[in-house]
Amino acid sequence: MTSLDQHELTTRSARSTKVQSTKAQWWILVIIACAQLMVVLDSTIMIIALPSAQKALGFSDTERQWVITGYTLAFGGFLLLGGRISDMLGPRRTLMVGVIGFALASALGGAAPDTVVLIAARGLQGLCGALLAPSVLSLLSATFTNPRERARAFGIYASIAIGGSAFGLILGGLLTQYADWRWCLYVNLPIAALVIFGIVTMIPKSVGRSGVRLDVAGVILGCGGLVALVYGLGEAGADGWGSRGVLVPLAVAVVLLACFVVWQSKGPNPLLPLRVLRDRNRSGAYLTILLAMTAMFGTFVSLTYLFQAVDGYSPLRSGIAFLPLMVLNGLASTQLASRLMPYVPTRLLIVPGLLAAAVGVALLTRLTPESAFLTHVLPTEILLGVGLGIAMVPVISTATSNADPGDVGVISAMSTTSQQIGASIGTALLNTIAASAVTSYLASHRGGDAIHATVHGYATASAWAAGILVLGALTAGLLINVHPGRAHAAQTAAGQGDEPAAQPTRVAPLVPAARGEQATATGPRSEV
Repeated sequence: MTSLDQHELTTRSARSTKVQSTKAQWWILVIIACAQLMVVLDSTIMIIALPSAQKALGFSDTERQWVITGYTLAFGGFLLLGGRISDMLGPRRTLMVGVIGFALASALGGAAPDTVVLIAARGLQGLCGALLAPSVLSLLSATFTNPRERARAFGIYASIAIGGSAFGLILGGLLTQYADWRWCLYVNLPIAALVIFGIVTMIPKSVGRSGVRLDVAGVILGCGGLVALVYGLGEAGADGWGSRGVLVPLAVAVVLLACFVVWQSKGPNPLLPLRVLRDRNRSGAYLTILLAMTAMFGTFVSLTYLFQAVDGYSPLRSGIAFLPLMVLNGLASTQLASRLMPYVPTRLLIVPGLLAAAVGVALLTRLTPESAFLTHVLPTEILLGVGLGIAMVPVISTATSNADPGDVGVISAMSTTSQQIGASIGTALLNTIAASAVTSYLASHRGGDAIHATVHGYATASAWAAGILVLGALTAGLLINVHPGRAHAAQTAAGQGDEPAAQPTRVAPLVPAARGEQATATGPRSEV
């Protein structure tokens, strides 16, 4: 065999290995996308099922909120701890534990004989979700190292993160109306089985970092502060901002989180190293995610109650009404943002996307009881879905890029924490604003009917949501300064082909590289 033949065989072997590696990457994406879907679904799927669950188990209106906030409290409060555990044990092992625990908690909740068991099961779901979610982002960041493929993968992830919440409303309505409310929990079992099979067969084994240690004081201060914050915000919708049940938890949250920040700057093994937040792009991305989710979830809740309380939609029809938003969000994430991200400065995607979403939400301020879906709600869904789809892909990628290997789990956890805390703030804040607007309307319009007052409340809350999105756009414009396409332009100018250059970071890929290829991870390159 000549040297030329040997070279050709080597080249073909390398190409074949590269193709197999690429296929493995996308199968891994399917696995972790299903895992992420479970977490996202359970943030909304039980909302429409609540009336049926309440009738079956006989719990009070006061206890009803804990079916939702039990999940939110555990999920948002323990995400940072889950991120650090992911660093210690490795994302593959942590994902396996999280998925198995989530499935068992879902089975317990579905079979719950009383309210206490149901609420406890929801809390266990949130706790396991706090293990699962950071592992998903860690695996996603480490698996997709090529800028173009990374953009596409994050587009799919972002569409699940946003569209999955609305899909939960549709699926919850479908299962509640045609099966039983318990299937809103049982539905996680087949998904978990698929994910477990995929973890065992597709995801390469990885080991944790032996040098990582749990910061016990940080866990108590940070998780306790977040739990107190989410609890206080959750109670505000029912009791009002001036009640003791709200002010005391919020005060405790402020004290604990302040102590947490001080301790993180002095502790030997910080739960959240402050160097993570000193990166202007990353901290700006976290804040932008929090503001975007605040507005989005608050708008979701307003639209849900508008459909059912004002328009008289059935649970299934209410969920289907979100379908245009879901479809357009997925298309914008995968077909627009992911294609533009390697070539366009990140802020030029995030800022216009959030402003478009703000315009869409602002349209809801014109709502009246006579407003039709096609003329008054559909335009909002179009602008909100497209705008958030374009914005969330680059902002989530920015939040998780260029991570030190010892901080990958924590950085991923902070991204999901921003989403969860934003969702909690949006639900509590905008609901309270809407309720206050209803009370003011009835007081100033003697003899006014409840329907007009309710719609006025939703319109007022929408104005605030639009303002929050504008604030998010301003935050991104001032703090985020990333240009993922600069490396691609430099490589093209050097005559190295059309494939974007892989700028090495300190995150090792999980999919083995082909022989002769460098196994490096990539991320957006900062201009700062």
